[in-house]
Amino acid sequence: MDSEQLQQKIRSRRTHRKSRLGCGNCKKRRVKCDEKKPMCSNCVQHSIDCDFQFPASSSPSEGSTPPQTRRFKFRPSKYQSQTSSPAPEQASSNSRSIGVQCDSSPTIDFKGGPGEGISLPDLSLFHHFTTSTYCTLAAEEAYPVWQIHVPRWGFSFPSIMHLLITLSALHLAHLNPAKQAEYIHEADEHFTFGVRSVTSVLALDTLDSTNCQQIYIAAVMICFAYFARGPRDGEYLVFNAKGKSEWLVLLHGVRTILSQKQPEIFTGVLAPEKEKQNMDILNPELDTELSRHIHRLQEVKAMVSVEIQADSDLYVQVVDDLIGCFDGAYQKRKAGIVPQDLMPFTVGWTFRLPEMMIDRLEGREPVALVILAHWAILLRYMGDVWFMRGWDQHIILGIRACLPPAYHAWIEWPEEVIASEQ
Repeated sequence: MDSEQLQQKIRSRRTHRKSRLGCGNCKKRRVKCDEKKPMCSNCVQHSIDCDFQFPASSSPSEGSTPPQTRRFKFRPSKYQSQTSSPAPEQASSNSRSIGVQCDSSPTIDFKGGPGEGISLPDLSLFHHFTTSTYCTLAAEEAYPVWQIHVPRWGFSFPSIMHLLITLSALHLAHLNPAKQAEYIHEADEHFTFGVRSVTSVLALDTLDSTNCQQIYIAAVMICFAYFARGPRDGEYLVFNAKGKSEWLVLLHGVRTILSQKQPEIFTGVLAPEKEKQNMDILNPELDTELSRHIHRLQEVKAMVSVEIQADSDLYVQVVDDLIGCFDGAYQKRKAGIVPQDLMPFTVGWTFRLPEMMIDRLEGREPVALVILAHWAILLRYMGDVWFMRGWDQHIILGIRACLPPAYHAWIEWPEEVIASEQ
């Protein structure tokens, strides 16, 4: 072998020179880096993260491996026992710090300021909503809206996320009486933030096509949360024993949203299901119940026509609408639907009340209260829904307390129905 061949063989065995500007993976493996951006060829070949994917200010030092995850820090629960808290030196490796694959998106700030992030109790409540609470809010056909779309909206619309956690906490308070106070406290804090976002949009008149569905869903969730929080002394939804009804504020908010954007709201994922054209379902027992309710309401109409002069047309209109609600609700009941499907007939009636009727209820006018007592019967048939329990008895007792004795006989039928076992 001559000298030229020997030198060529030596050069072929010589290792590649190190690249001074190569990525950390290539330097650690002591191979030449071609320094291609955003990932060098070696890292692409081995399907690993390359330093060049990250900004220069956060690039790892020579010989180190690039970060595979970013870590979100979770705040500890305010209810966490001091005795069970981990030692400071363990804080960086315990369950309060969870590594997840992510981009540079910021964390979600629920209660605190920027940087505090989501707490583990909040995350637990979010999980409970997506696995349990969602299916208690509507019929099966609407499950995708509440399990998939509502949580997804919550990531871009904080009000929905707060209200989602509110409903989850109230649901757990219902399921776990021993921890009821803790869950209600969590719910109240989130409810405050959830309502604030919705009211600010309405106050600033920024409701538009891009947010109307989210605002509407948030308003519906506020109503659910209001019911779920349970009856309160002196507050009877459409009237208050001492002042302005809180429910009427929610009522006006939903009315405002629907009056401005109803066609745009009920499209896409919120488009109503097509009504199934069922034959009239015969159920002698329920048919008898319905006929009794309508008979009693017809008696109220007759009383209005005889005793009331100025507002008789108003009361007749409201009673006729209530008769239609009873008819629709009983068609649903005969079809074997879940009680949540009665919501359009119960709460829907209050949304359609004329302003004059609301004024009469706020003033605790006796005939208006008699009509409201008959409406409370519909709440009775929603008694199996966890967030509606107790409202029928609460409202009928409030009506009796505010009604002059001369009108007590007119609410005996609603009282009898509500007191009976379903």
